[in-house]
Amino acid sequence: MLDLHGYGPRLLEGAGVTITLALLALALAIVLGLITASAKMSRSWLAHRIATFYTTVIRGVPDLVLMMLLFFGGQIGVNVITDFLYYEFDIDIFININAFVAGVVTIGLIFGAYMGETFRGAFMAVDQGQVEAGKAYGMSDALVFRRIRFPLMMRHALPGLSNNWMVLLKTTALVSVIGLSDMVRVAAEASKATREPFVFMMTVAVIYLLIASVSEWIFARLQKRYNIGYGEAD
Repeated sequence: MLDLHGYGPRLLEGAGVTITLALLALALAIVLGLITASAKMSRSWLAHRIATFYTTVIRGVPDLVLMMLLFFGGQIGVNVITDFLYYEFDIDIFININAFVAGVVTIGLIFGAYMGETFRGAFMAVDQGQVEAGKAYGMSDALVFRRIRFPLMMRHALPGLSNNWMVLLKTTALVSVIGLSDMVRVAAEASKATREPFVFMMTVAVIYLLIASVSEWIFARLQKRYNIGYGEAD
């Protein structure tokens, strides 16, 4: 392993933080995306409006601004609530929104909106004839979703899901500005200390590229699995 003036181990630790952050944010984004897609396709006027407002705000506000708002503004809001509980009900609690949590929540919220559009389009592309056939065989709604709608939806959603993941992975670099010791922040500190920014930033670029390459392989395997029984052109 390259020592990199003693910063090698810290860079690897930062890479671990980046991967963990990205995976947790992806999990949150998928959950929010499914909820958003369901809300936009529902017959409820209120659910549709809330989902539309959510996606509009996310698309219109820069990612960095959202992260700063949640990290700094979120802590202020939590402090107001905890102070109220203390003075009114004598409940003494302290909640700290650290940089890691803020990063996961912000990136999850951002890509939840994009995932929502991806999943909505994928659900709309599902052949309703197969869904009706499942119901005709006596399947419950839950079984139809698990055995028919979800697999067919994933087949259409995987290309968009893959693209969103790649962008999400690169967006994790933003957490360095709120103090999280991911590999970008470690590389920036090392660059200032050693005056060798090219060495450290190139190392970070290579690590991101490796993660992206492994991710592409995983998504290719998933795409192959969900395309079983269909031609490549479908």
